[in-house]
Amino acid sequence: MTEPPNDFSIDEPLVRSLLEEQHPDLAHLPLAHVDAGWDNALWRLGEELAVRMPRRETSSWLTERELQWLPQVAPRLPLPVPVALRVGAPGSGYPWRWAVVPWLGGEPGDREPITDPDSAIVLARFLRALHVPAPSDAPFNPFRGSVPLSEHLGGADFERTLSDVSDLVDVDRIRLVWEDATAAPPWEGEPMWLHADLHPANVMITAGALTGIVDFGDMCAGDPANDLAAGWTLLPREALSTFLEAYGDIDAAMLRRARGWALRCGISLIGIGLAGKRGLPGGKSSWLGGGLATIENVLLQ
Repeated sequence: MTEPPNDFSIDEPLVRSLLEEQHPDLAHLPLAHVDAGWDNALWRLGEELAVRMPRRETSSWLTERELQWLPQVAPRLPLPVPVALRVGAPGSGYPWRWAVVPWLGGEPGDREPITDPDSAIVLARFLRALHVPAPSDAPFNPFRGSVPLSEHLGGADFERTLSDVSDLVDVDRIRLVWEDATAAPPWEGEPMWLHADLHPANVMITAGALTGIVDFGDMCAGDPANDLAAGWTLLPREALSTFLEAYGDIDAAMLRRARGWALRCGISLIGIGLAGKRGLPGGKSSWLGGGLATIENVLLQ
């Protein structure tokens, strides 16, 4: 669970050079590096903008996916999202496309949890707006909701992952939930648009309220249960029933699959959090609490 190394070093002179070459009207604005995720370097540009740049070749295709598809779904979404305002081309030795996006205020959810009770309804409305039939050429994501849950963390992989977190969670109860989730009938409806990566670090929180969603690089077409897992991963336990009711039209099979996707996410968050606690490269200790809370929410639901 370690962050892959950078393929390209991104510093302030590079960002400034790209802006001067391609968007000179923005080049005079102050630049400040912001701690970001695994795939992108993020620089705040003035008060209202940010420059988002892939850090390695394998993440550049995530940026391409977001640049192509997010503008098509963003207009109907009821929360701010980082749809590109400007697109940058390779230059100054930098090899990939990049973007100037709106700066979304607040703190990532791994640093400030959701405490506002109305956020359950806000999240449900966001997902209901997002979850519409995707076009036939929408992205396929083999690691997210485009494929059945049963193809993830199965057999030896699942047991190996559980062994990494066995000191912190009830492994036997997790196995029961996982077996129930993977045995649930699969999604048989049209593939829906998914965010597909709704963990705490990909949402923005202001004064305890959900105020933005970021990082659409994994967006794809598939089973909406993948995104519904956010009810367990993002919300306090007492808000889950409000979230599910507000989303509506959730049958028993979808609920079982959503719990499984939440379980998978929680275990991953714990692994990344433990790596951070041990001082391993790319570990994020702030993710441990969210992972443990997710598992607890799933087991108590």
